[in-house]
Amino acid sequence: MTDENMKTDDLIEEEASQEPEEETQEEAAEELRDQLLRALAEVENIRRRAARDHEDARKYAVTNFARDMLSVADNFARALEAIASEDTSTFSPSVQSMIDGIRLTEKELNGILEKHGVKKLDPLGEPFDHDFHQAIFEVPTDEQPAGTVVQVMQSGYVLHDRLLRPAMVSVAKAAE
Repeated sequence: MTDENMKTDDLIEEEASQEPEEETQEEAAEELRDQLLRALAEVENIRRRAARDHEDARKYAVTNFARDMLSVADNFARALEAIASEDTSTFSPSVQSMIDGIRLTEKELNGILEKHGVKKLDPLGEPFDHDFHQAIFEVPTDEQPAGTVVQVMQSGYVLHDRLLRPAMVSVAKAAE
């Protein structure tokens, strides 16, 4: 073989060996591109999850405190219910002032709870919802459709969209 033939053969071999190398480089580049896109997507998912967790922490940080304050709100409501049937005009001015103070304090407490996302559930006359109500007993009646809340023994509360305490209720059932 001549030198020229050898050079041509070497060039052909070199080109043939470069084609697979170029393909593997392209495959490697595509694989790295795919890994990069997946990593970027994962970072975006983590960012969204962190933002959602931060928002939940902000919204629901007062859960335990709010739950503890419900007993205070209940006690104010009970105190006012106890005197609701009384004729307060016969009471001394100091007792009337105290009753007015209890009313105002209950109103302010309920306002503060509501300001922080705590809402009172008053389900009287609504259909029973096991997600927000706890049935204590059933009352046979024809006056209300079966499954309707006919009495509320204890109010329920939600914090934003989460249940703090279910309402304790009695539910209508069909009379026999």
